[in-house]
Amino acid sequence: MKSVVQEKSEEFALRIINLYQYLTGRETNREYVLSKQLLRSGTSIGANIAEAEYGISKDDFRAKMYIALKECNESRYWLRLLNKSRYLTKEEFDSIYKDSEEILKLLASITKTTSDKIKK
Repeated sequence: MKSVVQEKSEEFALRIINLYQYLTGRETNREYVLSKQLLRSGTSIGANIAEAEYGISKDDFRAKMYIALKECNESRYWLRLLNKSRYLTKEEFDSIYKDSEEILKLLASITKTTSDKIKK
């Protein structure tokens, strides 16, 4: 059974893939550079969470989850740039950015809790 963070990161990755297809497939105002960066970081979140699931130690688990956290934060950067450069409407941006915020909070909590447990 998938955890909440696994499910949310997978759903987010699918939204990122759809956004990439939308941004690169438009007739006018196509965007390739920022959207490719977003595609990489946005799909990497779930991949790192999947790797963490079978980490060889608590430290390995924490490291992979921390990488997922960093990738989520990077994705948020690319989303802000796409919004500020007007490739995304405010509504499009707000919707997907909210999803990234939920994932970021979950990952921050997981990495903190794991770090606290390792210190004990």
